[in-house]
Amino acid sequence: MKIKIINPNTTARMTETMAHCARTAAAAATEVVAATSSMGPPSIESWYDESLALPGLLAEVAAGEREGIDGYVIACFGDPGLFAARELARGPVVGIAEAAMHAASVIAPSFAVVTTLARTTGMAWHLAERYGMRRFCRNVRATEVAVLDLDRPGSAARRLIVDECRRALDDDGADAIVLGCAGMADLARAIEDEIGAPVVEGVTAALKWVEALAGLGLTTAKRGEYARPLAKRYDGPLADFSPRDA
Repeated sequence: MKIKIINPNTTARMTETMAHCARTAAAAATEVVAATSSMGPPSIESWYDESLALPGLLAEVAAGEREGIDGYVIACFGDPGLFAARELARGPVVGIAEAAMHAASVIAPSFAVVTTLARTTGMAWHLAERYGMRRFCRNVRATEVAVLDLDRPGSAARRLIVDECRRALDDDGADAIVLGCAGMADLARAIEDEIGAPVVEGVTAALKWVEALAGLGLTTAKRGEYARPLAKRYDGPLADFSPRDA
């Protein structure tokens, strides 16, 4: 089985961290392919960033289809382009927020999301509503740590994240934590040890979900909304993205 993890931003060091975590969790027979978007923002921290990350993300899905990829993980907590990617892909496509929230709802009666900037909390609430997770989600808490500061030497990111996780448990009554950024993937186990509660990060959760779906021989439906895009000619700089008949 070959699963492609797509980092929709252009920061390769973040892709390397996510790939390491995914390969550690993957089954022995699973090959993890990690890709960094070739175009777009270096981090995704707004609706504007997310919108301009989509062409690079979808180009990686299209390339994966040519490469025979069995399934995909969209490795950004906003799950950008998830439905569009499903239109292009034969195999399952899972977003990390989708996977993490569902996993947390199974292992705990409630969870809180601990994320980066306060301006992205609305995006997390939007996803909780979309996935039917609102009734499990006690709060979405921001650390005001920028995505690109997560692995910066000397950064206080880990301490700030741990402190916010503790507040989520004590003040919100959450029973588990969902880490709201793919760049936090390598911090999950250490944070869990510190706070004494389950910590779910979406990169590995999504990888295992894709493994399970692909292992069951399930593919993405090609009727209705997830059918391939209708063939038509796009104009301007997006001409190369024009949908064509399969």
